[in-house]
Amino acid sequence: MKLAVVGGGSTYTPELIDGFARLRDTLPIEELVLVDPAADRLELVSGLARRIFAKQDHAGKITTTTDIDAGVAGADAVLLQLRVGGQAARNQDETWPLECGCVGQETTGAGGLAKALRTVPVVLDIAERVRRTNPDAWIIDFTNPVGIVTRALLQAGHKAVGLCNVAIGFQRKFARLLEVEPGRVHLDHVGLNHLSWELGVRLGGPDGENVLPKLLAEHGDAIADDLHMPRKLVDRLGVVPSYYLRYFYAHDEVVRELGTKPSRAAEVAAMEKELLAMYGDPALDEKPELLARRGGAFYSEAAVDLAASLLGDGGSPVQVVNTYNNGTLPFLPDDAVIEVQARVGRDGATPLAVPALDPLYAGLIANVTAYEDLALEAALRGGRDRVFKALLAHPLIGQFDYAEGLTDRLIAHNREHLAWA
Repeated sequence: MKLAVVGGGSTYTPELIDGFARLRDTLPIEELVLVDPAADRLELVSGLARRIFAKQDHAGKITTTTDIDAGVAGADAVLLQLRVGGQAARNQDETWPLECGCVGQETTGAGGLAKALRTVPVVLDIAERVRRTNPDAWIIDFTNPVGIVTRALLQAGHKAVGLCNVAIGFQRKFARLLEVEPGRVHLDHVGLNHLSWELGVRLGGPDGENVLPKLLAEHGDAIADDLHMPRKLVDRLGVVPSYYLRYFYAHDEVVRELGTKPSRAAEVAAMEKELLAMYGDPALDEKPELLARRGGAFYSEAAVDLAASLLGDGGSPVQVVNTYNNGTLPFLPDDAVIEVQARVGRDGATPLAVPALDPLYAGLIANVTAYEDLALEAALRGGRDRVFKALLAHPLIGQFDYAEGLTDRLIAHNREHLAWA
């Protein structure tokens, strides 16, 4: 089995490598190709990757290349984890929206739109290269904004499934609180990427006992603290929202907070510098503890599980993924991309049935889906007016003056990445 990781020079990659090494019985990789245009980063990351494999007695071969076509040739699956513009572009996404009084964040709001505009054309170019080289390969997208990027891939006819680590993070957290094995915890996870709720937490499978009320009663303070949301809000909802919902439920408070501290991008950039220095140490043969603060917790386990199910019978039959709606949420178009529990196998992902949603959730999902429609149109076709309409449609913006100001700033800060600007 051959896997390729595009964006293999990311400081995330050792987390992925560690998972591949530990879970080699689930996903028996013979060759892993790390693909990245940054040869210097590739050298550091691949050196540590080979040492991790060697320490854990993994017989797989790790190779590197800056050539996408060469890297994906013959791959059974291609994982996308790229960041167009790097942390510098992310830093802009997190700062210039604040000038208009709107949240600055890399995957939602105006910053999220900027990332989508930079990213979608690049991802589609990579996917076309994969299709020319190996049309049977699966594309696993971990590149944000996952929902928009996955929809772009699916609309273009690629074999693609989107992946996020939010759901597996909740699964592991709830398993610790319940003192059970993670595999026993099944989430009633519903929504869009970075706009989701855990409507139930079931033991043993999709039809198991719902222990969410018990979790909230016994551990509500800890859950609310992790979300940075008031306990009273979580109790009134009776569900566990993704921590990204804080941008919606406490927008103005978040904007004030963001204006008083360095951006997350600045923190991550400093962390990455330190991590890369560590990766260059020939004595290091495991992922460093600092990597846990970088983000992406449990990404490797989720990626292994998904790839194993798409390529064979090694993964879990039911996983949280991003895929076509196809009637699952009846208030959305079939070709909307949703994030829900799905049966995953060689033929792809089929969402499980979802009960009728409270309008509190359905309304916001529909609103953000409409924004994502417009965002993808802007990413594919360009133009100031399309950018403006997407911003005006976003529930975190929604005002003419804000949308006008944000449009000008978005284009000015991203001109080098926008072919039409």
